[in-house]
Amino acid sequence: MKRIYLYFREKTEKGEFSSKKMRILLLWGLGLSSTLWFLIRVIPKPSRAYYPCMQAAAPMMSAFVTYMLSFTATWWSGRKLLGAVRQQKIFVSVFFFLCLCFFGTMTLVENSAQLLAQAVLPVPEPRMAWGKNNPIGSPKGIYPGRVAWVHAPGAATWKKGEGFWYEDRWNNQEDADWLMSNSILSLTGETKEKAAWNALFISFNQEHGKGRKGYGKGEKIAIKINQNNSFSHEDCEQLNASPHLTLALLRSLVNEGGIPQEQITVFDASRFITDALFNKCHAEFPDVIYLDNEGGAGRTKSTYTADAIPYSKDNGRLARGLANCVIEADYLINMALLKGHGGQGVTLCAKNWYGVTDIDRNFRKNQHNNFNQDRGGKPRYMTFTDFIAHKDLGQKTMLFLIDGLYGSENVNGAPSGKWKMPPFNNNWPCSLFASQDPVAIDAVGIDFLSSEFPRMADVDYCDMYLVEAAMADLPLSNTFYDPERDGTGVKSLGVLEHWNNPIEKKYSRNQGKDIGIELIYLHK
Repeated sequence: MKRIYLYFREKTEKGEFSSKKMRILLLWGLGLSSTLWFLIRVIPKPSRAYYPCMQAAAPMMSAFVTYMLSFTATWWSGRKLLGAVRQQKIFVSVFFFLCLCFFGTMTLVENSAQLLAQAVLPVPEPRMAWGKNNPIGSPKGIYPGRVAWVHAPGAATWKKGEGFWYEDRWNNQEDADWLMSNSILSLTGETKEKAAWNALFISFNQEHGKGRKGYGKGEKIAIKINQNNSFSHEDCEQLNASPHLTLALLRSLVNEGGIPQEQITVFDASRFITDALFNKCHAEFPDVIYLDNEGGAGRTKSTYTADAIPYSKDNGRLARGLANCVIEADYLINMALLKGHGGQGVTLCAKNWYGVTDIDRNFRKNQHNNFNQDRGGKPRYMTFTDFIAHKDLGQKTMLFLIDGLYGSENVNGAPSGKWKMPPFNNNWPCSLFASQDPVAIDAVGIDFLSSEFPRMADVDYCDMYLVEAAMADLPLSNTFYDPERDGTGVKSLGVLEHWNNPIEKKYSRNQGKDIGIELIYLHK
């Protein structure tokens, strides 16, 4: 049933349903398949209604059911009207005439053309918890609030249906190296990578009261990548961390930054380091530690410290242990993916920390307490804000990255499709985002995702955790954010605002103001 639904959806998106007969086929094909698929999946387990695939099918099902009900009611009203006229029942005739007009109008509105429009035409702009060019919070970084966006068209060229997105034939390593190098250069304002890394270390240490010092001998660096869609060490088609960007990061850190390999850990403690990434990186950097949930085959198995994150509020049975590799590290680098996510709307840097906790690698066994924003936009306590505020997570992170080589509307599966917004123009985004500000970089990620995919599941108010983070010292929810439960509380965790529009992509600092976010764009 899912394949039937996806068939009609694909034909619609390609514009192959233009004739009247084809539009009728669309109505019945897409309508019936989406309705049956939704019912078959959701009736046995109602919680599946929140899955991204069900969220995508629901509008088509709703339109089809509404059309069928209104069509049936129109036919019924017409029959009753004719009978009342023949019997000369004036008031009854008027009533059924009004019914005929009402249901007939609904039928005309909810016809196959309207169903087609619901499937492929733009929808209203998603609602956010905070406004455009209205900055709040304290910006972080050498250049406060700066987010570097570097773009190398052609870095990723995968063609759907031909092999896998991560294969070398679809990914240009030279471009990946350029993206990584220029992201930290743009972020720091330096002209050499070694100086850029030194500037990042000094900035982090000054921010944390350690004085003006760079990287010290023996200090450990842990790099959290996103392998959420891995199920074993074997590769799969689903979107995970880019092997090419991960290698580019290691090349920059080791070859340019001068960091010894053995002091670096690349990890996803809750999932698997898959072969494509491990083989590519291990071949060049064999002394780097590659750590995942299972270990073996050259990987190190993750261990945990229990109750390392008790959270600011009672989070039920949400995992509270943290991987020892982050607790023992002196610095962290968070390399997230540019993806949507059912329930929370997006999965970016803040959500990436969930993979550091001692969750089960079978996601169905895990809790997700206070991950989701209020559907009406009401302020509430957000777990992601705790992740950003925790001393061994967000507050130990010297660099935040978002891998946008492909990007995707959905959390699962292969990359969902090429991006239409400029400057991508129906190509893969081929981008990398970098910042020292955990709030600013996720705000930029949300703006890109919500503009390109306004139908993303649960996108409305998906920035709520950033509102809480930017105002963490006095949040709208009145939560006392103290993820270690040591009574100290936290200050503003970064700066939040949304851009003016998806064409200009301007934040306050791009408009000459001395507040807010600055988005620096570099094109190869």
